[in-house]
Formats: sequence, structure tokens, C-alpha cells
Amino acid sequence: MKSLFFLLLPLLLVGCQQPDMVDALDESLPDKLVVVTRNAPTTWYQGRDGTEGPEHDLVRSFAEYHSLEYEFRIADSIGEVLQIMQDGDADLAAAGLTDTERRRQEGFVFGPEYQQVQQQVVCRRRSKAIPDSVEELDDRTLQIIADSSYSERLHELKAEFPRLRWQEVEDSSTEQLLERVWLRQTDCVVADSNIVSINRRYYPELRVAFPLTEPQSLAWILNPRWSGLKGAIEEWLQTIEQNGELAVIMDKHYGHVELFDYVDMRKFINRIDERLPRYRKWFEQYADKHDLDWSLLAAQAYQESHWRRDAKSPTGVRGLMMLTQRTAKQMGVSNRLDAEQSIKGGAKYLARMIGRVPETVSPEDRIWFALAAYNVGFGHLRDARSLAQRLGKNPDRWVDLKEVLPLLSQKKYYKTLKFGYARGNEPVRYVQRIRDYQQVLLQRLGEA
Repeated sequence: MKSLFFLLLPLLLVGCQQPDMVDALDESLPDKLVVVTRNAPTTWYQGRDGTEGPEHDLVRSFAEYHSLEYEFRIADSIGEVLQIMQDGDADLAAAGLTDTERRRQEGFVFGPEYQQVQQQVVCRRRSKAIPDSVEELDDRTLQIIADSSYSERLHELKAEFPRLRWQEVEDSSTEQLLERVWLRQTDCVVADSNIVSINRRYYPELRVAFPLTEPQSLAWILNPRWSGLKGAIEEWLQTIEQNGELAVIMDKHYGHVELFDYVDMRKFINRIDERLPRYRKWFEQYADKHDLDWSLLAAQAYQESHWRRDAKSPTGVRGLMMLTQRTAKQMGVSNRLDAEQSIKGGAKYLARMIGRVPETVSPEDRIWFALAAYNVGFGHLRDARSLAQRLGKNPDRWVDLKEVLPLLSQKKYYKTLKFGYARGNEPVRYVQRIRDYQQVLLQRLGEA
């Protein structure tokens, strides 16, 4: 215990530093930050445009804030992550790790919380009856990944429920265990809520049976060799919480998974195989012509018409991209029910919307702004940006604008705006669903 105290002493001292000690704090940071993480959708992965992921983006933000070079070291499991930190072979672990009492007792030093999650028991629809308590797990096969916080929690519960049994799997990720549930190879697993929210899009039959814990903190594990690391992280985290960057990062990776409709997602996955092949070549052709991502255009079309070329609505919109008669005429579309013409016109119109979004908006957010304008009209988008500025929010960020748009249906706000009333919740849901469909589409086609 004495050795642990001296191990933690530098970090305790950092917490007491005054602002005029910043230079001394910087001297106790590594020249190049070595970060151990895992390859998973909620941590670090290779995306279409390079490496990304929530932990990746947070580490990059921290390193840029303190002008540090950094490199990632990829571990195969949580056990390997923890071992690397015990051996002192990395400066910090950014791997979706839960800050638990047992890990602290084992000598691990945690930084501040940056996200909350909840452990959940996840089973499959249409298998055995879904359990709703720990007692009902008696006759289920329950699997978890080894060396995880799930193991710690289940051992705590076993004192109260002696019949509780589970298997700890060494060579699989939580994502792989969720797939096993979907394939009916095991009955249930324990997973963090952020992991569940992303993966049930790909496996719609997965269902949260019940929570296993109260909300818990995710935090980085720090190498105590660097006495200034904890203070540097606290300073950076406070800054990005205040300036909204943390919310932007979380929205990028989780903002589109808040909505979930099991029946709709099941149909969508089926239609990727059944309907998309008829139209994919046109999505690719006209997306490329307008410098768009074809999967985004396809996802938008599904949100509009469920990929039905003859779709119609009582409001007068028609076709695969559900164009109004006026928009179709402006885009040179003579027959809205012709699938190729509709895709061609929709792609042209979306590109035009993107071009109208101010350049002060980041390239990624420009797409969400444009989709919102496609849905609600550019006038209402302008009103929302004006209202955002009036309310002290950033009119150039989607994470702020999606909070303001629903206010366009409230009289005290819309009566002060140029274009008046709008059903502002609709464009927010519209963008969320398109983002959701796009991610599932890329995963299904193996292009994520």
C-alpha cells in the first residue's frame, strides 16, 4: 500500500498546481504520447477515410491541444491493454475502460470521466423468453469478454445470486459476442450501453433485457511516470466541454443511434439485398458526378421512399427521391417516377443544398445542414441558425442546430423568425435516420 501511495503522489501534487505552474506541468509530459487502444467501433478503427473512432478522436484532440506527437498501439483484448499499462509500455490507455474500484485497488491510475455507460444484459428476440432479472439468467448461457468490468460486476452479484453462471471468453470482442447472440450461438451477453446502441443496428433482433449496473464512468488509464498527465487531461477536457468540442465528437459517433425501430431496421437490412441492386449503379454514377458519397445518397433515398421508384405521398411528392413538382422541374426531371431521373435530380438538388451552406460550417456538418434543408427548406434552416446565435449556441455546428430546430414549432420562437412555423423535429429525425441507414448499409456491404 505504501508503494501505491508513492506511485500516486505525483498525480496528487498535480491536482494542487496553480496556473503559474503550467510550464512545469508541460515538462512532465512525454515528447511523444504512446496510446494503447483496441480495434472496435467505440474505440479505434480503420474507416473509409483513415483511422477514426471515439477514442481516436479524443486522443487526437488532446494531443493537438498540448502540441504532442502521438501514436497508437493496438491491443487484441482488454487484458492485453491492462497488461501493457502494468508493464509501463504505454503512456495512457484509451480503450473504452470503466473506472472501477477493483482496478484502482490493483494500482491503475485513472484520468477524469469523459463518458458514462451502463452495463446491460443483451439477448435475442424470438429465442427463449427475454429475462428481466438476474434470477432468470439461471437457465441461460451468459458470456462476457475476459478481464472486463463485466466480470467484476458478475462476481459481486454472485454473492447474492449463488446460481449465477457465466463464461469468460478470451479470444473475442464484445461486438463478436453480440453477433453470437444474434446467431443463436449463445443466449445472452453483457455489454456496455454505447456498444449495444451501435451494434443493434446491424443485428436488429438484439434486445436489452435489463441493466446490470447504474451508469458508470469511462476514463483513460494513465502511466504514473508522467506527473503532469492527469492535470493536462483535466485542463483539456474542461476546455472541450466548455467550447462544445466534446459534444461534437460524441455526436459524430453516437448522435445517429438515438432512434431505433426494430421492424424498420429489419426491413431495411432485407431491402439492401432485395431492392438496392436495381438502383446502386445510378446512386454511384450521380453521387460521383456531384462529389457525394453514394452510400449517403442511397440512405437518403431509403429514408424518402424505401427505394420504391413509384412512391407517392398525399402532399404531392413523388418517386425514389420524393421530389416536389417544382424541385423536379428545377433539376431537369421530366418524370419523377423514373428511378434514374429521380436519383439524378435528387443528387443534383442535394449538391445544390450543400453549396448553399456557409463555408464557416465544417465539411462534415455541411452535409447534415444540407440534408436538413432538403427536408425542411433552406429558409427554415436560416431561421434556425439565426435563433441558435440568439440563444448563445454555435450556428455553424450540427450538434447545436439539432437542439434549436425543434424550437421552430414553438410560438414564442417562430413568431420572431422570418419563415415562421416549422415542424423542426422532422429534419432532426430525418438526418439521424439517414446517418443510421448509411452506417448499417456500409456495414452490411463490408465497406465500413
